[in-house]
Amino acid sequence: MTALVFPGQGSQHVGMGKDLFARFPELTAQADAVLGYSVEELCRTGGGGNLNRTQYAQPALFVVNALSYLAREPALSRPRYLAGHSLGEYNALFAAGCFDFATGVRLVHRRGALMGAAEGGGMLAVLGVPGERLRELIDGVDQGLVDMANFNSATQTVLSGPTDVLREVARALSRHDGVRSVPLKVSAAFHSRCMREAAEEFARFLRGFSFADPQVPVPANVTALPYAPGQVADLLARQIHQPVRWHQITRYLLDHGVESVTEVGPGRVLSGLWTAAAKEVAGGRRSSGGDRGSTAGGRGSRTDAGPVAPGDVSAETGRPFRAEDLGCAEFRRDHGLRYAYLAGAMFRGIASADLVIRLGQHGLMGFFGSGGLDLGQVEKELLRIQGALGADGRYGMNLLHSLDDPAYENAVVDLFLRHGVHTVEAAGFTQLTPAVVRFRYAGAERDAQGAPAARHRVLAKVSRPEVAGAFMAPAPAAIIDRLVGEGMLTVEEARIATELPVSEDICVEADSGGHTDGGAALTLLPAMMRHRDAAMGRHGYRKRLRVGAAGGVGAPETVAAAFVLGADFVLTGSVNQCSPEAGTSDAVKDLLAGLDVQDTAYAPAGDMFELGARVQVVRKSTMFAARGNKLYQLYRQYDGWESIDETTRRVVEDTYFKRPFARVWQETREYHLTNGRAAEIEKAERSPKHRMALAFRWYFARSVRWALEGDPAQRVNFQIQCGPAIGAFNHVVRGTALEHWHDRHVDLIAETLMNGAADVLNRRVARPAVR
Repeated sequence: MTALVFPGQGSQHVGMGKDLFARFPELTAQADAVLGYSVEELCRTGGGGNLNRTQYAQPALFVVNALSYLAREPALSRPRYLAGHSLGEYNALFAAGCFDFATGVRLVHRRGALMGAAEGGGMLAVLGVPGERLRELIDGVDQGLVDMANFNSATQTVLSGPTDVLREVARALSRHDGVRSVPLKVSAAFHSRCMREAAEEFARFLRGFSFADPQVPVPANVTALPYAPGQVADLLARQIHQPVRWHQITRYLLDHGVESVTEVGPGRVLSGLWTAAAKEVAGGRRSSGGDRGSTAGGRGSRTDAGPVAPGDVSAETGRPFRAEDLGCAEFRRDHGLRYAYLAGAMFRGIASADLVIRLGQHGLMGFFGSGGLDLGQVEKELLRIQGALGADGRYGMNLLHSLDDPAYENAVVDLFLRHGVHTVEAAGFTQLTPAVVRFRYAGAERDAQGAPAARHRVLAKVSRPEVAGAFMAPAPAAIIDRLVGEGMLTVEEARIATELPVSEDICVEADSGGHTDGGAALTLLPAMMRHRDAAMGRHGYRKRLRVGAAGGVGAPETVAAAFVLGADFVLTGSVNQCSPEAGTSDAVKDLLAGLDVQDTAYAPAGDMFELGARVQVVRKSTMFAARGNKLYQLYRQYDGWESIDETTRRVVEDTYFKRPFARVWQETREYHLTNGRAAEIEKAERSPKHRMALAFRWYFARSVRWALEGDPAQRVNFQIQCGPAIGAFNHVVRGTALEHWHDRHVDLIAETLMNGAADVLNRRVARPAVR
């Protein structure tokens, strides 16, 4: 297989393209009309030095690259991949059919003008040290102001930042043997945070264009992964202020069977980088068990093992594993997804409408976190989602079991049915309820062949076999009879309910953020699959039940392992909380981006406080876990608030509540009375222990609110429900374009995990031959 690669700014030279302009007079005239000057004259003479100025160099280089591509012999085989370095990516996208020639000239003309107008800062090329090691060498010296701008090869990295700081960095690096640094002649700190304003302006400019998806895969500079549908405008804008990951792109191409590249345009810089990367990989393959280094998507060392057939992909098919093929094909078709991948709901709207919309627009699906919100808020956000994606679009809503308020659960189902919601994520259920059964079978009918068909899908998140078994079975007769008697289901819907399972998609939730039983995926998943197989045989279903994996999904290796175990899909949670779309505070996201895998702990669940249920929360930089456990200990030990010793009571009031217990109780009482829960207050007035429990619940509710609002005065009390998956993901993206949470858009998180999983399988199982 071959790939065509296009060079970027810096490859231009006087006289380039001299034989091309006469061959393509119409296109040359189109370029001149857009630019307002003769591009042929600029390239022939250098334009009095203008050819080396950003605003002129970029369009000139695009034109020469594009004409060089069009001048290729028609008989040459079509490349398997196209790629371009920085500006060259526009040529790769042009060759891939994303836009026409004139549009490409307009784009780079505007890009060059914006980048050329940027002032201040510079760039420093560093040779002789790996990028990950370079960050360690300059730590502190760079004053936190220098960004990695270009990852060109294993030992060639370009830094961007203030020129005076770069001079200090260069001096510091000169003290290390074998390390050399070269200042670049540029007018600004390209591909760094300094270019964010230019990137935002360019993003606004791009809104005036429509782009086709690439007809040939094009690994993006920003992600080092092929462009997904609908990503052209987004990634081109982000490319201006984010690193060029060229080394990772070359490794991606090598890992996906590319044997050679042809550089199209002036210069041979990219050809040299390719040769170096190919030798590096060949050396790694020859060495016994040698590490092949870190690449995009979190790939690690290469090991060899026997052939594996995860999901629908077999090593015998003669092609490498692809993210699009992992998992169950029927699952992808039923839900209209590119990947067998879902983003789960996080309560209080942390899994926000923005998160769900962005995923839906990129061929993926997420569930809105409706738990803990009032019905008005849920309806408002649901309508916003449907306005963006359509009532039948790719989205789902969370249906959280309300143990102490079944009326609310019923009201949520009323709302979903009224607005035509097709898919819910049923979470927190310890048993089936009339509400979830009603949602599943409302509107059920028989198809043209007389087979039972349900209009609604329930994805059940479960961690216990008995709960999974209930969702895998048809609805219990007692619940069906009750719903028919209340007019909630018709007789025909009730008959169908005896033939179809409550849920066709069972998501096995291992140790996760929020409510968790702390189960191990390696144990739970195979056990649940056997339950599934038994249910299939027992009930004689025509359609196979699907079993997915959730909890701890934070690295490509984890995703790959889930599919090797036989999972039909994966569902992520904690990793999405640290994204621009997540509905929590920047303070929480800053904290999450710095977590490691050991930085979580278990605390009592506020909504099931008296039962001793647990949630997994962030431990680092917050005292919530310790304080929550202390409150539960006090509840178990004492019969009421007044029974606790005075010293302890004062500590709780002063450091936990930040107000007297009496005021906490007053606020708690008003809340319950306002929300129609007078029975709870009556019970509390008879039982000091129950009064204490309700007051302690106040702290748990407030700790969530303080975190969502990012209240700096309450940082120590933040309750952030999160699992160790976020720590794993932080390791994956360290030193990549997704290191900062501002750039971790939820669709890119999915791309990183799914494409990374495919790469893991290609690297760690017997590599199939490429056809």
